Amino acid sequence: MGIVENKLKEEESGEKEINTFQDNSVRDEVQAEEMIAASREEQELQRTKYQQKSTAKKPKLKGVFSLLAAGILGSTLTFFTIPYTDIYNEKYDKMQEKVESLSKKVENSSSTTSGIKAETTSATASSESTSTSIADMVENSSKAIVGIVNLQQQTSQFSQSSGEDVESGSGSGIIFKEDSKYAYIATNNHVIEGANSLEISLYNGDKAEGKLIGADALTDLAVIRIDAKYATDTINFGDSSTLRPGDQVWAIGNPLGLDLSRTVTQGIVSAVDRSISVTTSAGDWDFNVIQTDAAINPGNSGGALINSSGQVIGINSLKISEDGVEGLGFAIPSNDLLPIVNEIIEKGKVERPYLGVGLASLEEVPRMYLQDLPNNVTQGVMVTNIDSNSAAAKAGLQVQDVIVSINDKKLEGSSDLRKYLYTKVEIGDTVTIKYYHEGSLKTTKIKLTSNTTASN
Repeated sequence: MGIVENKLKEEESGEKEINTFQDNSVRDEVQAEEMIAASREEQELQRTKYQQKSTAKKPKLKGVFSLLAAGILGSTLTFFTIPYTDIYNEKYDKMQEKVESLSKKVENSSSTTSGIKAETTSATASSESTSTSIADMVENSSKAIVGIVNLQQQTSQFSQSSGEDVESGSGSGIIFKEDSKYAYIATNNHVIEGANSLEISLYNGDKAEGKLIGADALTDLAVIRIDAKYATDTINFGDSSTLRPGDQVWAIGNPLGLDLSRTVTQGIVSAVDRSISVTTSAGDWDFNVIQTDAAINPGNSGGALINSSGQVIGINSLKISEDGVEGLGFAIPSNDLLPIVNEIIEKGKVERPYLGVGLASLEEVPRMYLQDLPNNVTQGVMVTNIDSNSAAAKAGLQVQDVIVSINDKKLEGSSDLRKYLYTKVEIGDTVTIKYYHEGSLKTTKIKLTSNTTASN
């Protein structure tokens, strides 16, 4: 009996221990939930108390909670509800793997962030490099841009004698060519027109005497030469036919005089192949121009319009100046001006087919001078004067005759006739002219000669 009673007591004791263990487990689970909600310090304290109740050795997880608290809360709960067993060790190993995996993600994230910073730094450096390269390009191009002072004689109002040369105006120019003796400057005709002498202001502050080689009033172009020793830099012409609307351009010149020399303005090509009717000292002419919104002001005339490669793709020449109008500047394309300036260097002028007559569009002529003209004739060109030695005079043309076509090409105005003569035919060609004389339509043939004056 004693043995049986002892066994029963041992079983009862064992059941109590099991119940106690279960109660402890439930209590431990509650403690685990409280530990998660508590601060790290309280969690560490509770975990330490919990470990003191155990006879088994548990692995240490110091520092793990900071990584897992948000990301793997379920695993943390599991960890606290299954203590002191091999399953615990397995759970711990899995948790450790997750910790390592998360650590790698953090490292990769840090690496990616570092890469983003590196890319940002690289992009910033690239932007700074681009800005620097543009500044370098503009600086190098500016060295070939000059100021041109138009000096004209001042006549005394009290005598017929001429006084000293005084500044009549100023503009800009481009050193684009040099040889062993001279450097050559391209500019606008209206910059040098009427000058008695020319003073050239260079990039380094030196001043040189300019000599006019020749000019073409119709296309508003001129070429000046200076001693080659002053040509420290030249600039190349680019291909204006490659320009497209939206291309970036820079205008360099001397707006409002030499006090603002080599001012740089930036813009885009607004349009190409614009046709602008302009009245020049040689007559009306339709300019083929580049339109830009780069600021162009008086004094910019003759200056360079350059592309992103630092090449001249136009000479700044025109601007629409009206109240409320901004950003409408025009430049003569490099492909149009180069043949002209090279011909001026070679010949001192531009040779063109020559009729030998002065011209006026019918719309400019008072109706009283057109009484003999049929009412249905509203377009054409009136002869306003004639060179008595010209081919036109020899062919029978007279003042007040009205030319209506050339080689069957109908003419709307004087610029149409000039454009046809200067672009469609050559010196020595014979053209067929239809014209009205005293109300009658007539036809004549004229052999074109070389121009010796600018009367066309």
